[in-house]
Amino acid sequence: MKVRRLLPWASAVLAVAALAVIATFSATAAPGGPAAVRVALVTDIGGLNDRGFNQLSYQGLQRAQRQLRGVTGRAYITNSANDRTANLRTAAQQGHGLVIPVGVLFAFGPIDAVAPDFPNTRFAGIDVNWPDLQRDPSNVRGVQFREQEAGYLAGYIAGLRVLDEPGRDVISAVGANRVPAIVRFIAGYRAGARRANRRVQVLVNYANDPTFADQAKCKETTLNQIDRGSRVAFQVAGACGLGGLQAARERRIWGIGVDADQYFLGPHILTSATKRVDVAVFDMIRAYRANPSGFRGGFNTTYSVRNNGVGYGRLSRRLSRAKRAEYTRKAERIRRLIAQGRIRPPSS
Repeated sequence: MKVRRLLPWASAVLAVAALAVIATFSATAAPGGPAAVRVALVTDIGGLNDRGFNQLSYQGLQRAQRQLRGVTGRAYITNSANDRTANLRTAAQQGHGLVIPVGVLFAFGPIDAVAPDFPNTRFAGIDVNWPDLQRDPSNVRGVQFREQEAGYLAGYIAGLRVLDEPGRDVISAVGANRVPAIVRFIAGYRAGARRANRRVQVLVNYANDPTFADQAKCKETTLNQIDRGSRVAFQVAGACGLGGLQAARERRIWGIGVDADQYFLGPHILTSATKRVDVAVFDMIRAYRANPSGFRGGFNTTYSVRNNGVGYGRLSRRLSRAKRAEYTRKAERIRRLIAQGRIRPPSS
């Protein structure tokens, strides 16, 4: 057999090709986990700029793309109830190994309709309670939060504040709808406020906003509460709640944010009941990246005060330094008691 001598330029091409093969192998088989991990985030209604729940989930995805080698992500935006199932199915069909639906309503139909059809795709549902799924899909993990613990801390601070100010001891909470997470937030809020102030009256109303984005509904509901004497308004309503916090600012009462630390909305924000959706999304992506085939479903991962999954946000700069220090000291004591199991905030 004759062996042909390669021309100099041909040798160079082969050398470059060999380097490309080595680089490709390194990119797909790097130590510490796979380098090519495709993740899809499916939002709930309200958009990525709701300054709370959806935005936090997207921040978790962005953080994973920055910090975890090889992770690429895409967000599918849900604009209406009909989009939930369609977006889930499209995300799975597009070959994303991990799909993260965000919102409790995915548990009532959409996940059951899609997950069993894609057994090799993993799903991690934020606010999804796995036992609620009718078809028991083994490739789905629920992600739950003890919102009642965050609500308790925020309510405790609200109770302290109205105790210190002249006027009626009345505070309020507005929910978008009676979904489990919102009910838990409000139940904890009421109990925490009464722990701080036995005389406090807690007004609770629902804006009945299925979109979680109708700010006018939450604003109207909050204004009605203010007219009934509320001096602290807690908004548990996604983007809808921004309207309620606007009402609090306009009527010069305190507002309490939810999910994100909504301190940035202004000094009228007394504090926020925080829910670290961003951390949960990041954790799910990190666990999947570390072992895609070993990412198990069939159960819930739960975030609480004890593992810093829920808590309370910064206190308003409108408070004096002494009051901020006092409320923080007292709230931290309550936080420790919750973490130790010595206080068990109600969930309903």
